[in-house]
Amino acid sequence: MRSLQDSLYNWLTIKIVSEARPEDSAARETAELFESILVEEYGVKEPEVTTDEEMYYISVMTKGETKKYRFPRELIEVMRDQISSEPEKYVNFPEE
Repeated sequence: MRSLQDSLYNWLTIKIVSEARPEDSAARETAELFESILVEEYGVKEPEVTTDEEMYYISVMTKGETKKYRFPRELIEVMRDQISSEPEKYVNFPEE
């Protein structure tokens, strides 16, 4: 069983990749999958994301209660940075 925190981490990580690579259909579809998990399993809609030099902050409303989470930027951005540093390993394939 995954936690809300784990689901937010996964969603934010791939959301950052998807925003950096708008042509990447796999990243977009994965972000949509994690977003649906947030909605369906936790009732979270439109998480509020803010950032500073060190952290990402997410505020969510779930079950009538506001919850706040924070994640270090380096953990969230590692996948995006890896893809950017070795783009030949992460080729986009055309949608069928």
